[in-house]
Amino acid sequence: MDDRFNTIAGWTLFSGIVALGLASVSSHTFMADKNERPETMGYKIAGVVSSEKGAAAEVPIETLLASADVAKGEAVFKKCASCHTVTQGGANGIGPNLYGIVGEAVAAGRGGFAFSDDLKKAGGKWDFTALDHWLANPKSMAAGTKMTFAGLEVAQDRANVIAWLNTQGSNLPLPKAPAAAAPEEGKAAEAAEAKPAEGAAAAAAPAEAAKQ
Repeated sequence: MDDRFNTIAGWTLFSGIVALGLASVSSHTFMADKNERPETMGYKIAGVVSSEKGAAAEVPIETLLASADVAKGEAVFKKCASCHTVTQGGANGIGPNLYGIVGEAVAAGRGGFAFSDDLKKAGGKWDFTALDHWLANPKSMAAGTKMTFAGLEVAQDRANVIAWLNTQGSNLPLPKAPAAAAPEEGKAAEAAEAKPAEGAAAAAAPAEAAKQ
């Protein structure tokens, strides 16, 4: 009886030691006890930048339009060509003709095309922001839209398409990229900031000499 008890106790102790060892190896292998955040979080997505606090912020459509590629936009629009025409005076298809659409009223005109009630309720104009919203996810703008297209995930693709559509009868001025400050201007500004300090030091010198 004692031998059997000792055998059971020995195996129990051995199992505990093995479990403890596996837990230690797992902790070091997968760093399960690590409290620090990874240096890089998640995956990089086109059109999205990370803030200093690690939160993702989408690049404004105006910024993307400043560097939009019209030729690439025309190529991406081929995904839409099965439902939309874009020639002047072209007939509506499954979707409305899009000639001159940029800047036009939402869900209005277009040769009497039968827009959904939800899109009519959206109102406003097809400005750059509205088009970007629509192209990203049509149902997020009008849940009852008849448009079955899921949207363009890549923000730069949307900007390129909008820039190309703008050349098809709208021709609104696109946002421009902010001009970078010239190096000479930066040096001049630094020199201007340094002059008052130098002047103050020069004025202080006679006063110190008089005290002596």
